[in-house]
Amino acid sequence: MKRDLAIRALKMTIAFRQPPKGCIFHRCAARGSQYCSHDSQTILRQHSFKVSMSGKGKCYDNAADETFFKTINGFYNPRRRHSALGWQSPVAFEWKVA
Repeated sequence: MKRDLAIRALKMTIAFRQPPKGCIFHRCAARGSQYCSHDSQTILRQHSFKVSMSGKGKCYDNAADETFFKTINGFYNPRRRHSALGWQSPVAFEWKVA
């Protein structure tokens, strides 16, 4: 994945979701350079994100994230209820904590 794609996705997320200061940005276990780039880090700092990163070689760090963001037919399912969210959908959970 190229750096500019990750940056565009980050900017789109910030514009659409307007995350609060201190929101956690978790980088996956792949530890991709596109997320470690100077430009990405600058954007994250400008928007007061707390950055989280899985440990090197710790593939199980992402298990909860991958379950939460599981895809169905290539699309994110915002209505799928999840046990880690008290059997709420991601959308309902997000509205509750926002």
